[in-house]
Amino acid sequence: MTSTIGQRIQQQPLSVDEFLALYGNDNRYELIDGEVYDLEPTGLHEEVSAFITTKICVQIDAESLPWLVLQRGLLRPSNTDMTAFRPDITVVDRDELIKEPLWADQSILTLGSSIKFVVEVVSSNWQNDYARKLEDYAVLGIPEYWIADYAGLGGTRHIGKPKQPTLSICALVDGEYEIQQFRGTQAIVSATFSGLKLTAEQVLRAGR
Repeated sequence: MTSTIGQRIQQQPLSVDEFLALYGNDNRYELIDGEVYDLEPTGLHEEVSAFITTKICVQIDAESLPWLVLQRGLLRPSNTDMTAFRPDITVVDRDELIKEPLWADQSILTLGSSIKFVVEVVSSNWQNDYARKLEDYAVLGIPEYWIADYAGLGGTRHIGKPKQPTLSICALVDGEYEIQQFRGTQAIVSATFSGLKLTAEQVLRAGR
């Protein structure tokens, strides 16, 4: 029997194939170390995600980049059979998709080299965004990772005290992320999208 406690669904560990059979058609769920997590987005969570997506799509179009943007696309790292992430936003390099073994049939990414940029909009399962995914996305070689904590949910060791809405921009340097944090009216700095003219507040309040 399955029960839901917070965002994690307690059950026997699943392999990725078992997860796909049960949840593959529902982008509300992801798998981490065999455990299924319900992403359960709020309305503001979706607004923040949509706002960022809109802004980066404009940048991609303006620069005629061969990239596409996925919302909750499935990332199945090739080095594990127990994890399948669903980043809120993933920017994919079309030119790299020819190397993806599952893309044509299942629209699943397995290689970090296909991904230019990823965003997680923080929900109540913030520990995964600040710890596990931070490590795994770095190992995969994803150049830039945003953690958009619009409600200041992260632990104080991640966003300080008092807790407040924070945009953490993680840039990959020598295999590890260097993290810059932006709050309030601070202008954000993105190596991937240098043309973005936004403050942290604009991003975290979805342009409100």
